[in-house]
Amino acid sequence: MGVFEVKGGRELKGEITPQGAKNEALQVLNAVLLTPEKVTISNIPNIRDVNKLIDLLKSLGVKVEQLNDDTYSFQADEVDIEYLTTPEFKEKGGGLRGSIMIVGPLLARFGKGYIPKPGGDKIGRRRLDTHFEGLQKLGANFEYDSNTNFYKTEAAKLKGTYMLLDEASVTGTANIVMAASMAKGKTTIYNAACEPYLQQLCNMLVNMGAKISGIGSNLLTIEGVKELHGTEHCCLPDMIEIGSFIGMAAMTNSEITIKDVHYDQLGMIPQVFNRLGITIVRRDDDLIIPKQNHYEIDQFIDGSILTVSDAPWPGFTPDLLSIVLVVATQAKGSVLVHQKMFESRLFFVDKLIDMGAQIILCDPHRATVIGLDKQVPLRGISMTSPDIRAGVALLIAALSAEGTSHIHNIEQIDRGYQYIDKRLQALGARIKRID
Repeated sequence: MGVFEVKGGRELKGEITPQGAKNEALQVLNAVLLTPEKVTISNIPNIRDVNKLIDLLKSLGVKVEQLNDDTYSFQADEVDIEYLTTPEFKEKGGGLRGSIMIVGPLLARFGKGYIPKPGGDKIGRRRLDTHFEGLQKLGANFEYDSNTNFYKTEAAKLKGTYMLLDEASVTGTANIVMAASMAKGKTTIYNAACEPYLQQLCNMLVNMGAKISGIGSNLLTIEGVKELHGTEHCCLPDMIEIGSFIGMAAMTNSEITIKDVHYDQLGMIPQVFNRLGITIVRRDDDLIIPKQNHYEIDQFIDGSILTVSDAPWPGFTPDLLSIVLVVATQAKGSVLVHQKMFESRLFFVDKLIDMGAQIILCDPHRATVIGLDKQVPLRGISMTSPDIRAGVALLIAALSAEGTSHIHNIEQIDRGYQYIDKRLQALGARIKRID
């Protein structure tokens, strides 16, 4: 297991470019299964979860060619459906949350899709009901074997219908949209997820010949087509990385320029960090975070303590609440962080408390942070990363802390952030990877 050794308390400076969006890549890579023609995707992040999905596609028989550092071509003209029943597939598919999204494309094109219960971060229960209920409404038969933890769907022919999703699941919506794109007739999805990455998937499918309207809203209409063709697609920059870098600059009292952020796709992210008192300057499509010796948390209009909570898009993404919580520890003022969507994502605050942060964990979903106004710096400790996002939050805390920190289980961080140690070293961070 790898370890990051971080010597904190050092100001950073320079430019950093966000990687391609992990959550988009996991969607659009599965979409290559919808056509036998070549699909080229660029700005793919070189991270563990994405590489595992590419490897899974290869094992399914997809021809994969790496054209340059971040661009691949895929051709799924000889998919091996029988591979879905092998022990190797069970192991590979079960180790990756994003593998659940192969079911929709395989069902649409081949009439069957199998998947072992997917893995991923241990951040609480993440049910798959929305995926399978949506596919059932399109006419698929669904079975789950609790002994083997294996899901199986089959359909002789999918047929369009109206559905109201019980939750605005991003991956659930993606799975259903991909299946419906080749179903017979019209499918209407209400309470659909509308995140930018889901919009990107829909736009990619349209470029492949799908007929989708309502993109960007929570009401999608899909007119099924008989076949889809190849296309070229470019992933957006990762908004979670962008938010993480904003928080890192504030915590380390650094001036950092974040390049090519696609500002119009960031939603509430700049607004939320502004309310934490962080100055953000937009210059064309770059964000400049100036050096700040002090930042003060806003209050609600009646003077009450600010609450930052997550919500489906266009609400604030849950993936950045851990960053908000860490950044608030060195702000002036207090904030209530309310993690509504997952019940275990705040269980890293004990490490921050050990570092000297003033945090009250109210319950599994809420934590109150009393900011130290940079008067009492955090102190370096040894800690373990519990998941991708908490791991990066702890890394940011370590970069700002006095002394040396050791972060264990960094394989979690590698799943979501490419070459993060080398990229931070280029900004002047004293971080070293120890195997």
